Amino acid sequence: MEKPIGFSRAVKQGNMIFVAGTAPIGEKGKTIGVNNVYEQTKANIEISKKAIEEAGGNLKNVVRTRIMLTDISTWRDAARAHGEYFSEIRPACTFVQVSGFINSEWLVETEMDCMIN
Repeated sequence: MEKPIGFSRAVKQGNMIFVAGTAPIGEKGKTIGVNNVYEQTKANIEISKKAIEEAGGNLKNVVRTRIMLTDISTWRDAARAHGEYFSEIRPACTFVQVSGFINSEWLVETEMDCMIN
């Protein structure tokens, strides 16, 4: 959706990489993990990971993550997926509830900020 909306998945500015709000959108434009916050969070992290790597970084460079959920009571599922990637990296992290996303199948979106050396 980057081109039609006019945004970049990730922007590198100096030694920083900023990853835009990332939704669980698969290769063919279909939602990954419908009704599954854990699977959607993993998909979002994988999409962000690819964008970070294309910008010259890696997940070890992530210093901040934001997890936006349509139902905050599902935070443990999102946290479990987040922990699988970041338990050793331990970026600053915020979980918030939002009223919704562009697609009602999306239960979670993520954002990441990186600092590379």
